[in-house]
Amino acid sequence: MDLQLLIDNLTNPALLFFFLGLFAVKVKSDLEIPETSSKFISLYLLFSIGFKGGQELSHSALDLEILWALLFGVALALVVPVYAFFVLRKKMSVQNSGAIAAAYGSVSAVTFVTAVSFLELQQIEFGGHMVAVMASMEAPSIIIGVLLMSWFGDQKRKGSDCLPFIKHALTNGSVMLILGSLLIGFLASDAQAQGIEPFTTDIFKGFLAVFLLDMGITSGRKLSSFMNHGWFALLFAVIVPVINGLIVAMISGLITESIGDRLLFSILAASASYIAVPAAMKLAAPEANPSLYIPMALAITFPFNITIGMPLYLSIIQLF
Repeated sequence: MDLQLLIDNLTNPALLFFFLGLFAVKVKSDLEIPETSSKFISLYLLFSIGFKGGQELSHSALDLEILWALLFGVALALVVPVYAFFVLRKKMSVQNSGAIAAAYGSVSAVTFVTAVSFLELQQIEFGGHMVAVMASMEAPSIIIGVLLMSWFGDQKRKGSDCLPFIKHALTNGSVMLILGSLLIGFLASDAQAQGIEPFTTDIFKGFLAVFLLDMGITSGRKLSSFMNHGWFALLFAVIVPVINGLIVAMISGLITESIGDRLLFSILAASASYIAVPAAMKLAAPEANPSLYIPMALAITFPFNITIGMPLYLSIIQLF
């Protein structure tokens, strides 16, 4: 791995604000971001990245490469939770295994947004269609997780009982916003997009920094309770994302030659959902322990990916 690339990433102001949040919790500071403000910033980030992705997509030729990219993303969202489930079953219950598998098969929009910022910092281009790829990977993994719990649980659900959870996965707020913003950005003309550019582009990095500060505070608070679950969960939260990211970094060259797109594929495969999946699992698997699968995704996998993961995957992509 390029040491300078790692240093540049670790000194990124947005990432340093994440560490500030962790430090604030460690020293028991009363620093916090109001919940309503945090939710607004989350919505803003999804809106901004979706709209800009739609604009990029409108300037791209809809070809086979884009279609293959979408199919590849969905395939990852279907395969990862299956193998993750059987690894987790060696140590955990069916419910916990299904919830964690769904989280790691799904994606983190915030990790994706941070990776986009990382690519812009490195002046590496990427395709606007990758936003659509990210959005398409959210629901399939949730569906697979629910089906795995149904098939291997003690009380097997009928197929029709899974329908409410499948509907929830498809109509989840983050999925709706990212897809809706993508479509609106695609339909908007260049002149119309330029009219709101100060909002969609100019203030993006500032909002990202504040959001990562909030993520640092949240991660710091959840980390202590997570450590009570032992080493298996900790190792899984690091090793499985690395395996996913490294494999995809290498094989994504079969889908596209774009370095930026390949890095985004890698980070999507390596990331884990801590927003959409917990919301769905609250309905689908109330027996699953949220103090296990949320800290795994948020307090371990997320900081690993945005500090070491992105430079590591980029180095592998450039090597191959």
